Amino acid sequence: SMAQDLSELLKEATKEVHEQAENTLFMKNFQKGQVSLHEFKLVTSSLYFIYSALEEEIERNKDNPVYTPVYFPAELHRKAALEKDLEYFYGSNWRAEIPCPEATQKYVERLHYVGKNHPELLVAHAYTRYLGDLSGGQVLKKIAQKALQLPSTGEGLAFFTFDGVSNATKFKQLYRSRMNALEMDSATKKRVLEEAKKAFLLNIQVFEALQELASKSQENGHAVQPKAELRTRSVNKPHENGPAPGTETMRTNGMQTEMLTTSPLVQWILALGFVATTVAVGLFAM
Repeated sequence: SMAQDLSELLKEATKEVHEQAENTLFMKNFQKGQVSLHEFKLVTSSLYFIYSALEEEIERNKDNPVYTPVYFPAELHRKAALEKDLEYFYGSNWRAEIPCPEATQKYVERLHYVGKNHPELLVAHAYTRYLGDLSGGQVLKKIAQKALQLPSTGEGLAFFTFDGVSNATKFKQLYRSRMNALEMDSATKKRVLEEAKKAFLLNIQVFEALQELASKSQENGHAVQPKAELRTRSVNKPHENGPAPGTETMRTNGMQTEMLTTSPLVQWILALGFVATTVAVGLFAM
């Protein structure tokens, strides 16, 4: 029934794809920390393009009643945080180095199209991404920090840090109540649900493209940058040296074969997208 709250409708509409994501092998492997530095950098790069487009359209529609109630830039926006992470990983010339696969560009184009032509659908993308990052992303932050041996001070993980949110549970309750209060007829609600499903499909396409990109890099013997060099790029104080991030998961040829077969990039990105969106659409009760 379209009389239900939008958050509940989103939960029901995306239930099947959530179940598919939760029961895959890559999700279990990700929980073991099987993600390399190169893969993490690729994920961060695509997220930058996606959030840049999303937040550009949010700013375009911040005074539009179809979005204004859920406009929380200080609390949620991620572009600036991703810029910090990319500078940490790639250095000051990061804008010229980060890749934007065709699938990522397709996602970006959809966000711009929605923001310019159907702003009432923008909430589907914003809610799916932001509340997922705020919830499940915190678990992913700890996994990535440990797997990649990133600094305990948070460098490289700004994306997961929400300084403007002091109480995540209360904020999510506020966001859901604001979203549920948006004036929306049944036909529009149905379109929002379809847009949320489309967001999942766009994410999957991005994941597949990045997986292919990472696989090619592995085949070409992509060199993993030493952790010490990464740390000194954006941090003034020195850190002790250590093994290159991500190498622990590639200790034997057998493990290498397993990692390529089970697509670790898919593990990471789908974990990032699907675990995050799983939380976002209400699978974790408040």
